[in-house]
Amino acid sequence: MISVRHVELSTLVFSLLISVVSVVTPEVAWSQNQLGSGATWPSRTVRILVGFPGGSTPDMVARTLAEPLAKALGQAVVVENKTGASGNIATDAVAKSGDDHTLGVVINGNLTSAKLLDPKLPYDPAKDFSFISLLATSPLILLAPANLPDGLEFIHQAQSSGSQWNYGSVGNGSVAHLGMELLKSKITGVQAVHIPYSGNPQVITSMLGGQIQMALVPPGVAMPQVKSGKLKAIGLTSARSPLVPDVASLSELGVKDFQLEVWTGLVAPAGLSSPAKARLVSEIARIFAQDEFRQKLLSLGWLAVGSSSEAFKVRVQEESLQLGNIIKLRHIQLD
Repeated sequence: MISVRHVELSTLVFSLLISVVSVVTPEVAWSQNQLGSGATWPSRTVRILVGFPGGSTPDMVARTLAEPLAKALGQAVVVENKTGASGNIATDAVAKSGDDHTLGVVINGNLTSAKLLDPKLPYDPAKDFSFISLLATSPLILLAPANLPDGLEFIHQAQSSGSQWNYGSVGNGSVAHLGMELLKSKITGVQAVHIPYSGNPQVITSMLGGQIQMALVPPGVAMPQVKSGKLKAIGLTSARSPLVPDVASLSELGVKDFQLEVWTGLVAPAGLSSPAKARLVSEIARIFAQDEFRQKLLSLGWLAVGSSSEAFKVRVQEESLQLGNIIKLRHIQLD
């Protein structure tokens, strides 16, 4: 026979259990929802938009990443080339896609100088993106004709030549253009005049023809000409690099407070869900930790980075300030 006291005690225990469950259940449900949604993303093909044609360096980085990323996510990852406006058309398409399955591989200018050079840019680099990872970097080489002197003697001749010298770049507002103006601001007396070209092959041709005396060029473009003895590598825009271990840095030649690289980064729309972002960041970190993957990028002329999303965001902010200062100082505008 069950006593009244026993029934009261059982009722009390049951009430306590109910109150515990009522406290824990929302947190457990939230956690399960997060895990569940993260586990089910992606639910369909992931697109990586690239603002440059097939075979370009951003395209090659995107395609090198697509295969291991597809394997990690268990879904197809396709690269789509949406060219035009120095990559800004594709970058704008990413910003306006409004879904969790569209990503973009971008370059420096798309997130740093584009808005500074064009106030009417249809996207806001600071507000319209979720920063996933800085993917890869490369220094630029200060390149010169073979008949000019090396090292410090080159810098002295550039100073004494003033505006009689010209330099080339791949276009007005490009990193090569802004970088050279930044370099000129660090070396008193260098006044070389900018001549824009449609691409690096045209820059090289003009240097070989004697129309320009210097340019900032990626190692992959510069070194074949340097190794053949046709052109000369003066120095790197960064510290010494495994990409070109025999080329000194410009800082070794006395150029202080000058550091500039070209880079590619992975972005998504600002509204990317937290589970999707968390999984992307996690999988990117695993992929970039693999030696085989890093070597593939190295063979393409890139140093693998694979940064955190916050480190990528800080990099963009710092470089935007650096390039913004030189744009204002030199009154640089797009054509």
